Amino acid sequence: MTQSTLAPPAAVPLSNRTNSGGFKTSRGTLYVSKPYRSKSTKKLRALITFAPRKSHFDITNETSGTNEFRGFFSLFWISIFIFTVRVYVRGIEATGRPLNLAFATMFSQDLVMLAVSDAVLVLTTSLCVPFALALKKRWITYYWTGLVIQHVFQTSILCAAITWTFNRKWPWVQSGFLTLHSLVMIMKMHSYMTVNGQLQRATMQSESVLEQLHQATEEAGGWEAAMRDAKIHRLELEASASIDTGSLGNTPSATPGTPDAPEGATTSYTDAATATALRRRLAKVSQATDGNISVANISTEKEGDTQTTPFEPHALVDHPDERIAALANEYSELQSELTSSGPIFVTWPNNISLKNFTLYQLFPSLVYELEYPRTDRIRPIYVFEKTVATFGTFALLYTVTETFILPYTPTSNHSVLRALLDLALPFMMAYLLLFFIIFALLIVNFTKTGWNSTSWDEFSRKWNKPVHTFLLRHVYAPTILGYGLSRTWAMFLTFLLSASVHELVMVVVTKKFRYAKLKLGMCKLTRIPPDSTFSSFRWVSSFLAAVHTANLHLADRANTDDSHQPDTDGEEE
Repeated sequence: MTQSTLAPPAAVPLSNRTNSGGFKTSRGTLYVSKPYRSKSTKKLRALITFAPRKSHFDITNETSGTNEFRGFFSLFWISIFIFTVRVYVRGIEATGRPLNLAFATMFSQDLVMLAVSDAVLVLTTSLCVPFALALKKRWITYYWTGLVIQHVFQTSILCAAITWTFNRKWPWVQSGFLTLHSLVMIMKMHSYMTVNGQLQRATMQSESVLEQLHQATEEAGGWEAAMRDAKIHRLELEASASIDTGSLGNTPSATPGTPDAPEGATTSYTDAATATALRRRLAKVSQATDGNISVANISTEKEGDTQTTPFEPHALVDHPDERIAALANEYSELQSELTSSGPIFVTWPNNISLKNFTLYQLFPSLVYELEYPRTDRIRPIYVFEKTVATFGTFALLYTVTETFILPYTPTSNHSVLRALLDLALPFMMAYLLLFFIIFALLIVNFTKTGWNSTSWDEFSRKWNKPVHTFLLRHVYAPTILGYGLSRTWAMFLTFLLSASVHELVMVVVTKKFRYAKLKLGMCKLTRIPPDSTFSSFRWVSSFLAAVHTANLHLADRANTDDSHQPDTDGEEE
């Protein structure tokens, strides 16, 4: 749980400089300040700011108007609008209504009980808060008592939700919704309980290291003497860093002015020596690119300097004794895991509260963090635009589903080729609209969903970022670090879990085991050489897989539903 944002990942190349003097990368823009002394501390430190890249379809993105696909984007929505109006007009001419609302009737069946069931599910997740409080009070330790309680709790919720859907004999819409929402809630609970458990362990480790640090300072003349030695050594380092920074500031690569950090940016603080090393590295990059990248100077007087206190490394990290400095550095690293990167700088266990958990449930993230980046104010126009776009796109999705998918649902006597011809285009439209709702309107990550992926690996990382982040942090990485498995086996288990969950949803919906989703999911492990034609292959295979899955599952479900219809003719007789 590294909180630092000192530099972009090594795999992310730096590109041209922005107008505000930042370092533009594929994930956002990095800003580095010169070392300074704030009002709250006399220590020399620097401010590191990272502003995430905005979606090309975000109205607040100043570059959206110049994007080469902006015209195509506008043409797409104009065409969809005309197409939808045509569908509604034909519906009015044929039946007197734009839509027959058969699909709405289906998913409104037993709606009150579905709402109550979902409310019980959501309220049940709040039991995670007493679990975290038990970790805070040290009533239980996460390893291994808490871990067992966590998995028993999660398994019980999943089994109860699936059993309930079978007992209610809901249509596939209700069954699929409650199952999917149960899986989402379980992932959120798993991340919340796991992160708090790991932070409890980090707290216990930091206390042990601090005890060792006290013992080491006693051998070196006592705690106060060690603090004096560290302070003297720190002043020497700061003096040297100030000289180096002054000489660097006179280079042509420095950018004049102090622009404010962009809206939505995250910030962190570092010591002067680290900031100087980072500025030197970026200055070299600037020289290597003929000045296209230059060191930025952002405003160093932030609200955080007077309102909140960021994490400060232990003073003994500057002690001349290597053993004491190493212990202090280890203690500082453990303590940094317990504090968020700002601007509020939440420290564990101060995060444990029902309010914090409720906010986490509302955030579009499956991975729990002590603090999430948030704007300093609510933007009414932005909220209105996203709300209207969400409901409008959902209306389009409903129209496509009811008009062009449900009437052509394959039955047992349909051929796969006929189903492909009938459903390929509607499925593509449904995919695009659904992805746009989730990744552009709710999560704002539409342009990173793998449209131009050249391999299954890249597509798996990009198409569903929240699920990928969850699997990476809570499945893939733990199997390597905790169980010592190789990357190949860790990837195999991750894909197996993902494919099994997809198959579970289809089993609940159709009440049959077909293993189609499981087999299709595991096929993604096939190593196809990266190529520019992969995007076409990926879309064609997706259409074939979707139609084939519908042909297997939905046809079975339709036949099952027909077999359960009452014999009205017999009753009349």
